[in-house]
Amino acid sequence: MKAIIAVVRPHIIDKLLSEMTAWNLADIGYVTAVRGYGRQKNYLNEYRGSEYSTAYLPKVFLMLYAADEHVDEIVAKIIEIARTGRMGDGKIFIIEALTPKV
Repeated sequence: MKAIIAVVRPHIIDKLLSEMTAWNLADIGYVTAVRGYGRQKNYLNEYRGSEYSTAYLPKVFLMLYAADEHVDEIVAKIIEIARTGRMGDGKIFIIEALTPKV
């Protein structure tokens, strides 16, 4: 069992969530709004005619749990949906899932 952690752009998450029903997942996991700081550094926003810099960019944190044999397929699908080819598309981490002891 593996945990797949994806940090993606906010506008991508709706399509990812709608696609997840077709994936072989043990558990859908968690979806959380987060802010990231990476190579993008910052970008300029405009509010009421004046520009301001935002250092922390909005991202969405998605954690899924899947059987080992389905991980590559799920990661490939996340990349297919989330990749725009520009800096700031996000990150994907795959870790061994910890099993809770009750």
